[in-house]
Amino acid sequence: MTEDPSGHLDPTKPQALEGITVVDFTHVLAGPTCTRMLADAGARVIKIERPGVGDDTREMGPFAADGSSEYYRLANIGKESIALDFKKTDDMALVRAMIEHADVVVENFRPGVMARLGLAPDDLVAQHPRLIVCSVSGFGQYGPLHQESAYDTVIQALSGIMDATGWPDGPATRVGTSISDITAGIMGYCGIVTALVARERTGRGTTVDIAMLDSTFSLMEHGLMDALGPRVRPTRLGNRHPFMYPFDTFECSDRPIAIAVGNDHLFGLMCGAMGLTQLPSDERFATNVDRCSHHIELKTAMEDVLRTDTGEAWRGRLIEAGVPVGIVLNVDDTRQLDQIAVRGMIKNVGGFDVPGTPLKFGTWDSLGSTIPSPELDDCGDMLRREFGSHRDA
Repeated sequence: MTEDPSGHLDPTKPQALEGITVVDFTHVLAGPTCTRMLADAGARVIKIERPGVGDDTREMGPFAADGSSEYYRLANIGKESIALDFKKTDDMALVRAMIEHADVVVENFRPGVMARLGLAPDDLVAQHPRLIVCSVSGFGQYGPLHQESAYDTVIQALSGIMDATGWPDGPATRVGTSISDITAGIMGYCGIVTALVARERTGRGTTVDIAMLDSTFSLMEHGLMDALGPRVRPTRLGNRHPFMYPFDTFECSDRPIAIAVGNDHLFGLMCGAMGLTQLPSDERFATNVDRCSHHIELKTAMEDVLRTDTGEAWRGRLIEAGVPVGIVLNVDDTRQLDQIAVRGMIKNVGGFDVPGTPLKFGTWDSLGSTIPSPELDDCGDMLRREFGSHRDA
């Protein structure tokens, strides 16, 4: 591992959620993202899977050389797996024993499934007053759409984020990652940790209702500034910021760079570094409002200069001048940055490189779990002994 000058990645430090037990009914991505974050923070996460099949993502590519799913691996690091059949009395008794000794239950079934299993979230909290039960679903536990099926692309379409992505003369475009799934998982983690803090103060558990649509809609700050304020219908802008300029991507001789100029001072610094010292006094570009109104002319003037050298050369000049700038990278390039390495954003777990946790604590371990994603039912015997004894006591 790359040297860690901050001490954040010291695995000998205690973990923030050590002692917290999570019963995990989640599958695919949104729910497993939430519980993977809990595992990275030190919680014990017991993943309940279908016998013989397991999580759907076990059969989804891409696949590693050993035939295992990278999709499953990345979302399930640090968990224990047990395969249980909800139709079997003994298995459901084991589920109830686990819940009795848990701090948190997380599920992402369609609303109503947990109730049909006899595990309705409200009932579980009533039975176990300190329990936190987090439900992650497409549309939440109530509302006109709450029973509709939801996958990430459907939520992207409905939330406005797809219509906001792409170029003005092009079609609405899916964001290049499962943003709705992942955001809902992060919101689930936030809700659970908030509820744990509240429980320390009040002794009371709670349900937590997380909707993928709510979570993605909450990201739409630029569009909502227009839609909620002046009631202007927002349109796609490509890579251009709607309220600041130059805040865009620009072509150099070899590849594009992103330049972010948020005020007049930065604009002057940028113009000096690019040899465009006449632009700040040009009435078309004197203020941010002027620059936004004349963004086409400004981009043309900038690219005429930027195309004379490489992206890396211009990045160096602009960084030296104090202007925010970055090369447009493929994620395969990003993963190899020293910045990513030194902050532990790639770690080796069980012989495979996986993403690290973005949460960095001074007091607590920030390396996250170093336990590989589980084989199906790999902890089944141990968990049956442990919670079977609780059940029979």
